[in-house]
Amino acid sequence: MNTAVAGVKLGVAQAGIKKVDHDDLVVIALAPGTRTSALFTKNAFRAAPVQLAETHLEVAETQPRYLLINTGNANAGTGETGIQSASQCCEALARLTDTDAGVVLPFSTGVIGEPLSAEQIGAALPAALHDLRDAGWERAAGAILTTDTRAKLRSAAVELDGQCCTITGIAKGAGMICPNMATMLAFVATDAGIEAPLLNEMLFAAVKASFNRITVDGDTSTNDSVTLSATGQSGVEITAGSEQAEHFAQALTSLMIELAQDIVRDGEGASKFVEIRVTGGESEAACDQVARTVAHSPLVKTALFASDPNWGRILAAIGRAGLEDLNTDAVSIHLNGALIAEQGARAASYTEAKGQEAMAAGDLVIDISLDRGDAESVIWTTDLSYDYVRINAEYRT
Repeated sequence: MNTAVAGVKLGVAQAGIKKVDHDDLVVIALAPGTRTSALFTKNAFRAAPVQLAETHLEVAETQPRYLLINTGNANAGTGETGIQSASQCCEALARLTDTDAGVVLPFSTGVIGEPLSAEQIGAALPAALHDLRDAGWERAAGAILTTDTRAKLRSAAVELDGQCCTITGIAKGAGMICPNMATMLAFVATDAGIEAPLLNEMLFAAVKASFNRITVDGDTSTNDSVTLSATGQSGVEITAGSEQAEHFAQALTSLMIELAQDIVRDGEGASKFVEIRVTGGESEAACDQVARTVAHSPLVKTALFASDPNWGRILAAIGRAGLEDLNTDAVSIHLNGALIAEQGARAASYTEAKGQEAMAAGDLVIDISLDRGDAESVIWTTDLSYDYVRINAEYRT
């Protein structure tokens, strides 16, 4: 897979933030003229790097030139000291690259509430800069992980009117996943040229259809961030309202859906990938409300882990989702194609053997029809296992 994006170089180093001899620092260098759009967590306790990155995007006279990412420490819940540490990290990179600290966007992930050592990061920056290369995506994808068990890297070549451009992205996340405008960390770049307003619009739409459709545990992180950078170095220029823009947006959304689903498949302790489809709602919001209620139900998720076709838990979750005047007799539920419930009760054709056969699969689809409109929604989630409890109980030890 050719992941290189013209105008983007990535370098990795070991700062010893949480572990020694472990890749934990990434610098992404963006060529002059690159435009970058970003979305951040809506958690009120936003991490210091989130606050600073947003400020730099708002006030910088020039577009960002560097993305600076560390793992092992979230620099969240650290107050003014955390802001100072994030600023010092940006200033250290700016000095080494003869740029302004305002063109550096910082990102962190890891333990919340611990001070981040700007000195450790500063000491490792020369090695990261020395490592900068076009083919650095794979190592960078591994360096941003925390409890993840595997890297998330996707790339696509997009042909537009005989010209070709590339989209490549990396992401991390396995727990504390229930994004609100972003995922834990994701960095996507393309060598197409896209004006800022259109870039913002494309990122917002793609995130809505991808990263905002996933949940592992219902917890929104303090550090959620996603960026989209367009270098323009392929010679492909995409303008608003064009057919090229439509095709590129479709490719971007598909790539982000793949990254989002990779996060779910690597959910902490997850043994099942679950797609919850809700159709027949009066609005997308209503369908989404039902899908998320089912996805967040500990009883549903533990039944999924046990491969137990306990469809009553799904029925109960739908019933408490908060829809007004829900006609329970109109609701039907399919599990991997097997009709489980209809008319407010177990389907006449359903057998426990059919339910167990459906639940044995590693990939599950729960189809819920409300039969009260034409709207629909989809959420991707996981089961809830013993390992999820173990991983999070031992997270700081």
